Amino acid sequence: MTEVLTGELLPAHQPLPAAAAPHDGVPTVGGAADNELEELLREWLIGYASPHTRKAYRRDLQHWLAFLATSGIDPLTEARRVHTHAWLRAQETSGAAAAATRARRLAAVSAFYGWLIAEDRTDRANPAAIDSRKKPKVDQRSSKTSGLSRGQAEALLLAADADTGPQALRTAAIVALLLYTGIRVGELVGADVEQLGHNRGHRTLRFTAKGAGEHLVALPAPVTRRLDAYLATRADLTGPLPVVAGQAGVRAHRPLVATTSGARLDRGAVTRLVIRLAEVARIPVKMSPHVLRHACATLARDAGASLEDVQDQLGHADARTTRRYDHGGARLDRAPAYTLAAYLNAGDGHSTESTTEDTDDPGARP
Repeated sequence: MTEVLTGELLPAHQPLPAAAAPHDGVPTVGGAADNELEELLREWLIGYASPHTRKAYRRDLQHWLAFLATSGIDPLTEARRVHTHAWLRAQETSGAAAAATRARRLAAVSAFYGWLIAEDRTDRANPAAIDSRKKPKVDQRSSKTSGLSRGQAEALLLAADADTGPQALRTAAIVALLLYTGIRVGELVGADVEQLGHNRGHRTLRFTAKGAGEHLVALPAPVTRRLDAYLATRADLTGPLPVVAGQAGVRAHRPLVATTSGARLDRGAVTRLVIRLAEVARIPVKMSPHVLRHACATLARDAGASLEDVQDQLGHADARTTRRYDHGGARLDRAPAYTLAAYLNAGDGHSTESTTEDTDDPGARP
């Protein structure tokens, strides 16, 4: 067979050598030998209107291709279902990918091969079309993402406001945007200043959401205060919009959150930022931008927002997705263990009732 099936499963995270990044900002598959595969990937991805979807699918395909590359398996002529199972097992063994992540990656790979088959680009079976009973199982009742308490969310905002350095105002604006609106990190870094607006007296941000749909979120005062302070310092926002060479007439875009030079901030920078702030605030949570999206949902529900309104703000097509966020915090707050602890007065020893029962039993004590 191949070495992917011998001995220990090969790691599933070794990157392929990347060529120059294409226009969508995601590295290409590899060098000249991979031109055919790169062309196929581009043809497939162009069918998705959302740039967020294209980038996400490409990242997931890169993971699969990197796994195959470690054993020299050609993804177009040699990949089989057995390799898919080995890929999934490797991710489980390393513990680096949750079931939801594995399921998402599998769906992306399956979509790519399904497209190849539909376009008559291959006569091979879809290697990712595995038995549904063997696919990663995702718990639809709860999210694995850690939540933040109200105190932790406030501590994170304080840490962001107290940040120092030339980008301190940007730090505060980013955390406020993520926490109060629940915007995804990809949507945040992909948003433009021109998408800020007003609607019926509300400050708003309109952007392309996951799935290529237009989405509108309200920006409350804690967000606009921090965002306006940050934008007021942006030198790239003064004067006329620059025209890219050879693209006269094309509307220029100015990122909502940018680097010092005015370039678009990347997802990794935002992730590193929230991790650093969580350490400063001493929040014992495995932090990521998605934690703030999760916190937006659970804390809004705690504050009395309806499930439907939270679903609309987060842009969830299915209310069950929103309920996964809501269930985690709500279930812990209502955990029967707390009710039983109060009933038994566990913090101070046995209750009076328990002591009486023990006393009536001559064998209970010496």
